[in-house]
Amino acid sequence: MGARDRLGRPLRGEAISEHSFPQVPERTFLSGEQAWKEITDYLTQGLPFHAHEVAEQRWRCAPPNEKDFWRACAQMGAAHTHHARGNEIGAQRLSSRAQETLDAATFRMPSIDPVALKTFFSTIIER
Repeated sequence: MGARDRLGRPLRGEAISEHSFPQVPERTFLSGEQAWKEITDYLTQGLPFHAHEVAEQRWRCAPPNEKDFWRACAQMGAAHTHHARGNEIGAQRLSSRAQETLDAATFRMPSIDPVALKTFFSTIIER
Protein backbone atom coordinates (compact mmCIF):
# COMPACT_ATOMS: atom_id res chain seq x y z
CA MET A 1 0.00 0.00 0.00
CA GLY A 2 1.34 3.44 -0.87
CA ALA A 3 1.40 6.54 1.30
CA ARG A 4 -1.95 7.54 2.77
CA ASP A 5 -3.31 10.31 4.96
CA ARG A 6 -4.82 9.72 8.41
CA LEU A 7 -8.20 8.81 6.87
CA GLY A 8 -6.70 6.35 4.40
CA ARG A 9 -6.80 8.53 1.29
CA PRO A 10 -3.91 7.85 -1.12
CA LEU A 11 -1.29 10.58 -1.32
CA ARG A 12 0.77 11.57 -4.34
CA GLY A 13 3.70 13.85 -5.02
CA GLU A 14 4.72 16.44 -2.47
CA ALA A 15 1.78 15.60 -0.21
CA ILE A 16 3.38 12.24 0.60
CA SER A 17 5.99 13.55 3.02
CA GLU A 18 3.85 16.38 4.37
CA HIS A 19 0.66 14.42 5.12
CA SER A 20 1.76 10.76 5.29
CA PHE A 21 0.42 8.84 8.22
CA PRO A 22 1.66 5.47 9.54
CA GLN A 23 -0.52 2.63 8.34
CA VAL A 24 -1.65 -0.63 9.93
CA PRO A 25 1.09 -3.24 9.62
CA GLU A 26 0.40 -6.06 7.16
CA ARG A 27 -0.28 -9.33 9.01
CA THR A 28 -1.51 -12.76 8.00
CA PHE A 29 -2.90 -13.54 11.46
CA LEU A 30 -4.49 -11.46 14.17
CA SER A 31 -6.47 -12.87 17.10
CA GLY A 32 -10.01 -11.68 17.68
CA GLU A 33 -9.09 -10.14 21.02
CA GLN A 34 -6.14 -8.26 19.53
CA ALA A 35 -8.24 -7.12 16.57
CA TRP A 36 -11.01 -5.71 18.80
CA LYS A 37 -8.47 -3.96 21.04
CA GLU A 38 -6.82 -2.32 18.02
CA ILE A 39 -10.17 -1.40 16.47
CA THR A 40 -11.29 0.40 19.63
CA ASP A 41 -7.88 2.02 20.12
CA TYR A 42 -7.84 3.34 16.55
CA LEU A 43 -11.39 4.68 16.84
CA THR A 44 -10.47 6.44 20.09
CA GLN A 45 -7.57 8.07 18.24
CA GLY A 46 -9.90 9.22 15.43
CA LEU A 47 -8.47 6.73 12.90
CA PRO A 48 -11.48 4.89 11.46
CA PHE A 49 -9.67 3.75 8.30
CA HIS A 50 -7.13 1.98 10.49
CA ALA A 51 -9.97 0.31 12.43
CA HIS A 52 -11.44 -0.87 9.11
CA GLU A 53 -8.05 -2.28 8.04
CA VAL A 54 -7.65 -4.23 11.29
CA ALA A 55 -11.18 -5.67 11.03
CA GLU A 56 -10.47 -6.67 7.44
CA GLN A 57 -7.24 -8.42 8.48
CA ARG A 58 -9.12 -10.39 11.13
CA TRP A 59 -11.91 -11.22 8.68
CA ARG A 60 -9.39 -12.75 6.27
CA CYS A 61 -7.83 -15.05 8.89
CA ALA A 62 -10.89 -15.76 11.06
CA PRO A 63 -12.40 -19.22 11.31
CA PRO A 64 -15.42 -19.68 9.01
CA ASN A 65 -17.96 -19.30 11.85
CA GLU A 66 -16.55 -15.82 12.68
CA LYS A 67 -16.23 -14.39 9.17
CA ASP A 68 -19.62 -12.64 9.04
CA PHE A 69 -18.98 -10.93 12.37
CA TRP A 70 -15.60 -9.57 11.27
CA ARG A 71 -16.94 -8.62 7.83
CA ALA A 72 -19.61 -6.56 9.62
CA CYS A 73 -16.87 -4.88 11.69
CA ALA A 74 -14.88 -4.11 8.52
CA GLN A 75 -17.99 -2.64 6.88
CA MET A 76 -18.69 -0.51 9.96
CA GLY A 77 -15.08 0.69 10.02
CA ALA A 78 -15.54 1.75 6.40
CA ALA A 79 -18.78 3.54 7.36
CA HIS A 80 -16.93 5.45 10.09
CA THR A 81 -14.24 6.31 7.52
CA HIS A 82 -16.78 7.69 5.04
CA HIS A 83 -18.37 9.71 7.83
CA ALA A 84 -14.98 11.18 8.82
CA ARG A 85 -14.36 12.10 5.19
CA GLY A 86 -17.71 13.91 4.99
CA ASN A 87 -19.47 11.33 2.80
CA GLU A 88 -22.69 10.97 4.80
CA ILE A 89 -24.60 9.05 2.11
CA GLY A 90 -21.83 6.45 1.83
CA ALA A 91 -21.56 6.30 5.62
CA GLN A 92 -25.29 5.67 6.01
CA ARG A 93 -25.35 2.97 3.32
CA LEU A 94 -22.32 1.12 4.69
CA SER A 95 -23.61 1.49 8.23
CA SER A 96 -26.92 -0.12 7.25
CA ARG A 97 -25.13 -2.91 5.38
CA ALA A 98 -22.85 -3.53 8.37
CA GLN A 99 -25.84 -3.76 10.70
CA GLU A 100 -27.55 -6.25 8.35
CA THR A 101 -24.37 -8.35 8.21
CA LEU A 102 -24.06 -8.26 12.00
CA ASP A 103 -27.71 -9.22 12.45
CA ALA A 104 -27.19 -12.27 10.21
CA ALA A 105 -23.94 -13.31 11.94
CA THR A 106 -24.26 -16.14 14.45
CA PHE A 107 -20.93 -15.43 16.16
CA ARG A 108 -20.26 -12.82 18.86
CA MET A 109 -16.98 -12.55 20.69
CA PRO A 110 -17.78 -13.20 24.36
CA SER A 111 -15.00 -10.85 25.48
CA ILE A 112 -16.51 -7.83 23.67
CA ASP A 113 -18.68 -5.69 25.87
CA PRO A 114 -22.15 -5.70 24.26
CA VAL A 115 -22.55 -1.97 24.97
CA ALA A 116 -19.25 -1.20 23.19
CA LEU A 117 -20.33 -3.33 20.24
CA LYS A 118 -23.71 -1.58 20.05
CA THR A 119 -22.00 1.81 20.21
CA PHE A 120 -19.61 0.87 17.41
CA PHE A 121 -22.51 -0.25 15.18
CA SER A 122 -25.00 2.50 16.03
CA THR A 123 -22.90 5.64 15.83
CA ILE A 124 -23.46 6.44 12.14
CA ILE A 125 -27.08 5.28 11.95
CA GLU A 126 -28.22 7.52 14.78
CA ARG A 127 -26.66 10.75 13.49
